[in-house]
Amino acid sequence: MKEVIFEQVGMPLDVLKLIKSEVPQPKPEEVLIQVKARNINPADLMFIRGRYGISPKFPSSAGFEASGIVEIPDQEGKFKKGDRVMLTAAGTWREYVAVPASAVIPIPDGMSFEVACQAFVNPMTAFCMIEQSGLQAGDWLLITAGASAFGKFAIQMAKAKGIKVICTVRHEEQKSLLQELGADLVVNSEKEKVQQVITSFTDGGVHVAFDAVSGILGAKALSSLRKGGLLMVFGALSMENIPLNSGLMIFKALRMEGFWLTDWMMNAKPEDRKNAFAQVFKFLMNEDSKIDIAGKYPLEEFAEALKAYEKAGRNGKILLIS
Repeated sequence: MKEVIFEQVGMPLDVLKLIKSEVPQPKPEEVLIQVKARNINPADLMFIRGRYGISPKFPSSAGFEASGIVEIPDQEGKFKKGDRVMLTAAGTWREYVAVPASAVIPIPDGMSFEVACQAFVNPMTAFCMIEQSGLQAGDWLLITAGASAFGKFAIQMAKAKGIKVICTVRHEEQKSLLQELGADLVVNSEKEKVQQVITSFTDGGVHVAFDAVSGILGAKALSSLRKGGLLMVFGALSMENIPLNSGLMIFKALRMEGFWLTDWMMNAKPEDRKNAFAQVFKFLMNEDSKIDIAGKYPLEEFAEALKAYEKAGRNGKILLIS
């Protein structure tokens, strides 16, 4: 089979390579899946660079999210040959993966492999963060990197609950796109004074901010909170830490917390996980939901896919397909 691997951490285009290897043999509790589609996420690239919450074991494949067809079922019979499934695992940029049956989820009827391969990380994170934030109808939510896949999911899910949404972007042409999705205000963080615009528009600031960027923009998001506000940090696209203003934290009684979907999944009650999946699948299957795909590339063209992923102003996911 073909697979994309790396043998040391570094910039993806410098360390990734395509090789041919043996198809893995599943253990009794595992299923062997022929992968059909894979979603490139920021976490994938941070993992390759050695900047993620878990470390690779070399040689390692990349990718955490995929969809495909069961080739060899598990011995307990949870799945059968030919089942369409989605999965999360470390190392999905390969033609076949053997993973525990517990990490595999059936794809709902009518959902494509292209949607299913991005049905976990971003929409689940968006749904769970909105639930955990305590936001209510009429509250203000700020989303940094609003044009990301997460941002687009979060806008739509928040608006469905009556939450008012502000986003930051870096490209002027992305403003109208997010406004069409339901954003009440879109701020160009490269050209506008984020805190000044937001606090004026909201009469005091937002109740909660979801920050995927960290660094200076994360600090601006913190400054855009109203008294008692909450900053939820779930990414570091800038690869920089947030410089904290201690006085601001103290006198505005601000709160900060991190969010990692892996932790949420491990600690959530079974009924909460079941409900989250049900709500996310309902959203993804709704014909009014917008799920953008900017490009599809075969596995052997991973380098071209990564270049497309890094393109400034990209709108939509880049997929690796088989």
